[in-house]
Amino acid sequence: MNLKKYLLFGGIALGMGLTSCVGDLDLDINDPNQGDPNSPDFTANTLGICYSGIAVSGISGSGSSYVAGLDPGTSAYLRLIFTLSEFCSDELTWIWPNDEGGSVGDLVACTWSANNSLCYGAYYRLLGHIAICNQFLANTADDASAEVQEMRAEARVLRAYSYYNMLDLFGQSSFITEEAAIGEKPKQISRAELFDWLEGELKEIVDMKLISETPVYGRVGLDGAEALLARLYLNAEVFSGKARWADCSTRCQNIINRHQGGGFMGSGLANEYLYLFCKENKQYMPGGSNKAENEILFGISYDSDMVQSYGGATLIVAATITNSHYVPRQNYGCSGEWSCIKGLQQMAERFYGLASDKRDDLWVKGFKPAGSNASGSWDDEDYTDTFLGFTGAWNTTGGNAIIKFTGNTITKNASSVVSGDALTLFDGQYVTDDNGERVWKPNYPATIFMSTDFPIIRLADIYLMYTECYLNGAGDAGNALTYINYVRQRANSPKYNSMAEVTKKELMDERSRELYLESVRRTDLIRNGMFTGPSQTVWQIKGNINNMDGTRIADRYALYPIPTAVLNSQPEFNQNPGY
Repeated sequence: MNLKKYLLFGGIALGMGLTSCVGDLDLDINDPNQGDPNSPDFTANTLGICYSGIAVSGISGSGSSYVAGLDPGTSAYLRLIFTLSEFCSDELTWIWPNDEGGSVGDLVACTWSANNSLCYGAYYRLLGHIAICNQFLANTADDASAEVQEMRAEARVLRAYSYYNMLDLFGQSSFITEEAAIGEKPKQISRAELFDWLEGELKEIVDMKLISETPVYGRVGLDGAEALLARLYLNAEVFSGKARWADCSTRCQNIINRHQGGGFMGSGLANEYLYLFCKENKQYMPGGSNKAENEILFGISYDSDMVQSYGGATLIVAATITNSHYVPRQNYGCSGEWSCIKGLQQMAERFYGLASDKRDDLWVKGFKPAGSNASGSWDDEDYTDTFLGFTGAWNTTGGNAIIKFTGNTITKNASSVVSGDALTLFDGQYVTDDNGERVWKPNYPATIFMSTDFPIIRLADIYLMYTECYLNGAGDAGNALTYINYVRQRANSPKYNSMAEVTKKELMDERSRELYLESVRRTDLIRNGMFTGPSQTVWQIKGNINNMDGTRIADRYALYPIPTAVLNSQPEFNQNPGY
């Protein structure tokens, strides 16, 4: 199955019974050619929409959306997950707070309400994707062929991913499966009930090996399913009220065992960190060509021609390019320049004292005047470990350009790589321009949409999960130290000498250094009591959009509210506490 073909066409294959599974969300997906159940491509097409429901915003290209009332680009699945997971965290800010009628600013400041349009969009996007997966499962319920049974397992994992996000973001959740009767509305279940259901669903798929251990490129397999189960256990105390560190450790070790032997120091990690986020990262995906370094355990495929979205890597690349004069967008394979995302001071400080760490090598951490230019033009990029403070409330100046994802292609000449010069990792060369300045000239095109695949869970995260399990009483000390040091050494940072050096705070800093912009920071902060509550940390603009020191926030913000539109549609549903 050519997944990208079906990501393109799968979105027009389902037209029967979707609205009955979504409450008041209107999904109109019907095409007589692709939706014909007698077509030999029907099953593959309908599985395709289970993937495309995560990859793209709608069935008619990047300007369409399944969710009414939001800008189509804003409503893309992975963009909404990124928005609700990163904007409220201590990693970044979106510098246009009035976007979406002020809903963006409220997320950045952690002052949102039940009428926040982005909360609404995320809730309905998740429920809509669940409906799509349910429809596929209903349509294939009577097909016992091995191929379809494996497709069904994939759809169940993709549905579980959406239910996981409901669990994480909203707690109590709308819930419905493929067994619902036509016209039946979702019911609301508690966070603990959804946790139990997800655990049973994923354990059955993993332990009975209903899904391939060696999936086709771009499709989810055993690693992705078990990694999602490990992430569920990692957050079990928050989600269910009972810690499950030993279960998380066991699941992590299972995945690690399947990957040891290749890649960086035999860890299975990719040898080069920044290659995991470039145009050619498909080789590291499930089923990718670099079998020794298939670090991306669960990811979503993109293609600049066939699978276009203003979410995924396109969002992150275009938004972190903050000024084409200082940060030429062509250097990163991107023809768009959104100038939206800046790094916070707390994010920059995590790299202080780690000058050789590769993970921030693409950052532009401030600018310095060129020579004695009295006009104050800022030409030379400053890659030192500094933070340029915000010079005004929501001005475009200040902050760091925290570039990580790119549309770049990998260098064809390894000998051209210059230590400490991240751009030379990619295909191009430095030339002297007409002004006598040394500038980077890439050999790859700049495109509007990225072909960079989007990682949802990586093997590096699994290694760090195992280490966190050890800090909480599960697992082996020697393994925990080895595993976190794989991540550190791959980044070219000094390894830890003993687990005594790895405090909870240090591990959370290391997780941020490794996983920033990968939509996990909010969850990490909540799990460790750093987001709300008596031990919460404070960062720039937290609690007050105009306060560069930040303030504390109320406990209710550990969950997003059930949107008012949902409660109006189903008044029997309960709101989360405090809203």
